[in-house]
Amino acid sequence: MTYLLGLRMQGRDVLVVGGGRVAQRRVPVLIEDGARVTLISPEVSAVLEDLASAGHLTWHRRAYAPGDVAGPDAPAYWLVHAATDEPGVNAAVAEEAEDARVWCVRADDRNASSAWTPASGTASGVTVGVVASGDPRRAAGLRDAVVDGLADGTLDARRGRERLRGVALVGGGPGDPGLITVRGQQLLSQADVVVVDRLAPTSLLDRLPADVEIVDAAKIPYGRSMTQEDINAVMIDRARQGRFVVRLKGGDSFLFGRGGEEAAACAAAGVPVIAVPGVTSALAAPASAGIPATHRGVAQDVHIVSAHVPPGDDRSTVDWAGLARAGGTVMVLMGVERIDSIADALVSHGRSSDTPVAVVQEATLPGQRTVTGTLATIASSVRSAGVRPPAVVIIGEVVKTARELDILHTGTQFETRRLATGRDLQ
Repeated sequence: MTYLLGLRMQGRDVLVVGGGRVAQRRVPVLIEDGARVTLISPEVSAVLEDLASAGHLTWHRRAYAPGDVAGPDAPAYWLVHAATDEPGVNAAVAEEAEDARVWCVRADDRNASSAWTPASGTASGVTVGVVASGDPRRAAGLRDAVVDGLADGTLDARRGRERLRGVALVGGGPGDPGLITVRGQQLLSQADVVVVDRLAPTSLLDRLPADVEIVDAAKIPYGRSMTQEDINAVMIDRARQGRFVVRLKGGDSFLFGRGGEEAAACAAAGVPVIAVPGVTSALAAPASAGIPATHRGVAQDVHIVSAHVPPGDDRSTVDWAGLARAGGTVMVLMGVERIDSIADALVSHGRSSDTPVAVVQEATLPGQRTVTGTLATIASSVRSAGVRPPAVVIIGEVVKTARELDILHTGTQFETRRLATGRDLQ
């Protein structure tokens, strides 16, 4: 039988004997929970050495010696972890802890441990700990099932909890619902109201309880749209009603997503607001097509620009001449409709007309496809292929590099290909 407790470790001393893989897993969690960690081991992993160098733990670079747990010079430890790869040493640590009536977790022998470390995880403000008779694999599997259920809303995270208040600006990623961040999914599962954009991973909405209000804030290019003022007003109104609002967008809210404007509006109205970063299509699109944004010896800089207004327009703040001179990779969002003027501007300012270009449409989604060319030919290629938004334009030698490495993929998903060296790309 096991009696479960939640230990509050803030400011309490913990001893860890051993500096290998087990210690590397457990020490960061103890530090995060506020424990004062003493580590005894002749050698430690690079991660633990870095924590010691930063002053996050005390490292005694030697082997365990009797008295380390409860001797006159030892701190009054509340918990001990015996985590060496020598059973005899672990047994000695555990025996000394037992004599001193200090709980000891023995990594190599669960049956000889006076305490077990549960498989733990956090989702939706809930900490889950699972002890499966000391079986770590089974405990981890059960933990993952519960945490995943809380994160994706399968388990109702809103039931029996104090409801969140305010607005969360959640970046939903480039399109594939699996690419939303864990934190973003957790907050979405707790939403009372979701204000959603057209490019957000809308399939996630089907997992939400039926009483969640969905507000369609889609902005269709050259078509109907909800004004930014109306979007701000809806978020503020629902939040003032005491409901938790998630503003779900595609990509990242703060990269051409007006997240800054929405955060400012909420702050001005006295509504609490948090931001959850998302995976931007500016980097996800090239990656999903097998194009590296940077490549050693090819491109050391990346420029992400918006072309919602064309080069030469008085409203444009993009330095197209500077981009032409820079020579690095240029990622253009909202540029499909203006690909002609973009190519002309770069060439007129000195970029070679032979510069490789790729356009990735519907990145990470089943309809993903890639059209390639050069600054001289890409406009006609895009028109011939009927490319439409959403799409990301990638300009630079990295496109040529991907082609030479045989990893440029033009279909619906990035697959394993053969490299020029004959090795498989995994």
